[in-house]
Amino acid sequence: MVKFSKQFEGQLVPEWKEAFVDYCHLKKALKKIQLLDNQNANTNKHSTFFSNLIMSSFRNHTFLDNKRREPRVIQVHRKLAASASKTDMYETELLEQVADTDAAGEFFACLDLQLNKVNQFYRTKEKEFLERGESLLKQMEILIELKAAVKQHQRAKGPSSQDLKEEESISGTISCDEESIKYAAATEPGLENVTGEFDKNDIKLSESPKSGELGRSMRMKQRDGKLKSVSNCVINCQGKNLRINIPVTNPARTFSAISYLLWNDMVNQSSKKCGPERNKLHINKKKLHHAEKMIRGAFIELYKGLGYLKTYRNLNMLAFVKILKKFDKVTNKQVLPIYLKVVESSFFNSSDKALKLADEVEESFVNHFAEEDKRKAMKYLRPTQRTESHAVTFFIGLFAGSFVALLVGYVIMAHITGMYRSKSDTVYMETVYTMLSIFSLLFLHLFLFRCNIFVWRKTRINYSFIFELCPTKELKYRDVFLICTTSMAAVVGVLFVHLLLVEKGYSYAQVQAIPGLLFLAFLIVLICPFNVIYKSSRYRLLSVIRNIVLSPLYNVLMLDFFMADQLCSQVPTFRNIEYIACYYITGSYKTQDYNYCTSTTYYKDLAYAVSFLPYYWRALQCARRWFDEGHKSHLLNLGKYVSAMLAAGAKVAYEKEKTVGWLCLVVIMSSSATVYQLYWDFVKDWGLLQFNSKNPWLRDELVLRHKFIYYFSLGLNLVLRLAWLQTVFHYNFEKVDYRVTMLFLAALEVVRRGQWNFYRLENEHLNNAGHFRAVKTVPLPFHEVDDED
Repeated sequence: MVKFSKQFEGQLVPEWKEAFVDYCHLKKALKKIQLLDNQNANTNKHSTFFSNLIMSSFRNHTFLDNKRREPRVIQVHRKLAASASKTDMYETELLEQVADTDAAGEFFACLDLQLNKVNQFYRTKEKEFLERGESLLKQMEILIELKAAVKQHQRAKGPSSQDLKEEESISGTISCDEESIKYAAATEPGLENVTGEFDKNDIKLSESPKSGELGRSMRMKQRDGKLKSVSNCVINCQGKNLRINIPVTNPARTFSAISYLLWNDMVNQSSKKCGPERNKLHINKKKLHHAEKMIRGAFIELYKGLGYLKTYRNLNMLAFVKILKKFDKVTNKQVLPIYLKVVESSFFNSSDKALKLADEVEESFVNHFAEEDKRKAMKYLRPTQRTESHAVTFFIGLFAGSFVALLVGYVIMAHITGMYRSKSDTVYMETVYTMLSIFSLLFLHLFLFRCNIFVWRKTRINYSFIFELCPTKELKYRDVFLICTTSMAAVVGVLFVHLLLVEKGYSYAQVQAIPGLLFLAFLIVLICPFNVIYKSSRYRLLSVIRNIVLSPLYNVLMLDFFMADQLCSQVPTFRNIEYIACYYITGSYKTQDYNYCTSTTYYKDLAYAVSFLPYYWRALQCARRWFDEGHKSHLLNLGKYVSAMLAAGAKVAYEKEKTVGWLCLVVIMSSSATVYQLYWDFVKDWGLLQFNSKNPWLRDELVLRHKFIYYFSLGLNLVLRLAWLQTVFHYNFEKVDYRVTMLFLAALEVVRRGQWNFYRLENEHLNNAGHFRAVKTVPLPFHEVDDED
């Protein structure tokens, strides 16, 4: 049977861990009472036995007053808190000796502290969710009112209005109260995205004409810049201006925002001349659809947060019951009924506002986003996790064994033919081995990511929340491992057959197309439109790559720049893909002219661009984040990637020229970039090297228990960052082809990135936990515009 402490640790909200009852600390305080009680048990064992026997016999006689109450062991005082906290404080007083009085007093002081902490946190979070829910429900009312006006306008124009394009604006009128239409969208920096992936056919727009009184709300806490939202839909209603704000998250919205800036003055001048038309509203149907999607995502996040709050309430209540039962068992006192009444009447257990809000949010979502189908609504409000199949485990073992067997056979065959020696078959090493290098680095990276997922789950790092992954579609570590083993078994199997055919006397002209077909097969699987082989994950990967390539035009999310950092460690793979593409596209594989691509001028020039690309994309992402958020740290991060670009360019130039001047430039640029990158790794990305920390050279909060792992990672990252020194010393292993050495060094960089991934997300998780961020704050579309604006 699993202990309650393990269950409690596994079910709590990771980002709110510090706000939960510290059950382990209470158990330690209780253990101290038990140890002291056992030490005193031998001295007064006999006297305690006879006194308890006499007292129990008197209590059993009926002539005594049966209505006499049991003596109260404790008394819990409720104090009025300071005006700033706005919550009651509880303090326990011992009325009789309980085992060791000092230890018992320490236990109840800790218990009171935990109860007060839970009440304070619950009150704060409940207030936050209630304010968010009130604003969201008002936003929903505004959306219903606008959709009703659009529907009324379409009916007035007749059937032809149904054929209007989404880009067209629709004019109509809307009646509002004097107190109506004021809203503010309070968002945190970096959380501008709309969560959730929805199919347009899953949930249709609700056209119910339901309307209600629209109240006042908060004003916007931040005004980010005009280009950060598409705001060209302004509604004037009895002197109240309402604007639809759509975050600029893709190129279409970016160009729309630029167009708005260019024509905003002309629109304002024309609107002033309208006179009686100022009570008209102009609604763009496409933006209204985006506004609905934003509100829908906000509903899902709010409902998730209210669910977390309910879990927080139930788990803490259960923790108090369990620890009080243990106390009664250790001390043989009846404390549970007394203290439990206080806990049950405390704020976190007695307040039902959050539960009522959850019911209201659920009802509103069912009515307006799920066509009154509760089952359909629950697919989005309470998504179920995919169950892990035993078939996945079986196929992992099958393909892992096949991969090992094929790899052993391939190595033996390569050793017999002498392919990997210093004087090897040049055609094979330049072409087929290059293809093997591409797949090896890619799937090594994927395997390390699988290890990261496994460790993140074990250490309770909520990577799904950080990456904004859909819980019903995200890949588990078993799925990633299955992809790795299956792919590498296929790759090694095909290359083993290819090497076997070469050894049997087939010419390269006959068998050289096999590696190219293998590469083409993987590309086809990646873009396959059918719902097979993890389609949702494949298309999510393609969308992330698209966002990276078009970095300045897309809003940069955590997953986007995390993936861009992975690409920075795959520069050798990009260089190999460039060569293989040239080799097969130009038809060089038919003539075995492997020097054709490397000798042409355009290929050499393209090598510079390929070496720059990952760092260039990452630098553009930093520039976009600085533009969106305004933090100067993004500019400093941009400088890191610029230095890496310069170092990569100097290295490519040195490989081309092989002169002392370029060698000196490589050393200078690479040394500067390495120092820059090490500082950013340790201090910014990992949050380590804090001199005033209670953990020397680390940080105050650590996820891993053993500190030596952090010190080992610091040293390993330093060593692996210096792998570029091989460019200077040109050290190769004896009797081993230099291409094998280059693959080994590239693999070390992938390993370094693998350990970087864990600490990067650990630091992100601790930042979220430090601010108790367990759900995203989705920006809402409608807010009031002042006359000056």
